[in-house]
Amino acid sequence: MNEATTTQIKDTTANPAPLGLLGFGMTTVLLNLHNAGFYELNSMILAMGICYGGIAQVIAGMMEWKKGNTFATTAFISYGFFWLSLVVLIVLPKIVPTIAPTNPEALAAYLGIWGLFTAVMFIGTFKLNRALQVVFGSLTVLFFLLVAVKLGKNEELEHFTGYEGIFCGLAAIYTGLAQVLNEVSGKIVLPLGLVKK
Repeated sequence: MNEATTTQIKDTTANPAPLGLLGFGMTTVLLNLHNAGFYELNSMILAMGICYGGIAQVIAGMMEWKKGNTFATTAFISYGFFWLSLVVLIVLPKIVPTIAPTNPEALAAYLGIWGLFTAVMFIGTFKLNRALQVVFGSLTVLFFLLVAVKLGKNEELEHFTGYEGIFCGLAAIYTGLAQVLNEVSGKIVLPLGLVKK
């Protein structure tokens, strides 16, 4: 008589979430230092948007897909391509003169649709942890503030929005580094505010 055997597969791959959070957070802080008025839009911001905010987040999302994490896959790949598309919006009209730069109304629509997407993703964080709730909540606010900036052309509001974006980026950096330090230490070094399910 043959006995049935059960094979258990253990996932030994690393947690890709810190990579995605840091790629998002660091790029967000650097862009919003510009929005807050500390320096002009420059190649450093565009390079971060392509390499770390863009490509690194897409890679993190693909790794999350392999782990079966739908939320993180959707978030990291989407925001990775957000950064890449933002760079293309800025650079493409300079490369191809026949393509007109995006006008403020179209840019507001672009930022608004990302705001709606982020608001729904924010609802998803209610089952995750407080740190991610802060990241996605402040990011939702950031997108809609940016819509107001593009439609209102108010420099003071733009600077305020920059500071709000710096806060959002720092929250993402904290969340990513907390996961790294907690895992390395085998204990909670930086709390994430886990939600009881």
